[in-house]
Amino acid sequence: MPFLELETNLPAGQLPPGLAQDLCAAAADILGKPAERVNVTVRSGLPMVLSGSGEPCAQLVVSSIGVVGSAEQNQRHSARFFDFLTAQLGLGTERIVIRFYPLEPWQIGKNRTVMTFL
Repeated sequence: MPFLELETNLPAGQLPPGLAQDLCAAAADILGKPAERVNVTVRSGLPMVLSGSGEPCAQLVVSSIGVVGSAEQNQRHSARFFDFLTAQLGLGTERIVIRFYPLEPWQIGKNRTVMTFL
């Protein structure tokens, strides 16, 4: 059950229509998870500074069970997420940062229990 949080200082009007849905589909493909299990939040127009600069930028946080737990996995994921984000947002790779967080099944609640028991 991946969770993606995209934050950017780009105004909402500069984001492509359907960005959240497109990010969901891309994440499902990149992480090898069904789209029905992917959760995406997009926040725009935020006051942000990346590498000391307030120029247009974005930050993606990817949290998931079992697919973001190693440097090798995240290196592959990073390349593909960067390809998606640079194309969609029109930003250079130096203006995007990605953080990966591995999750355990007991850390995600769903249907009145946790994923451990589903």
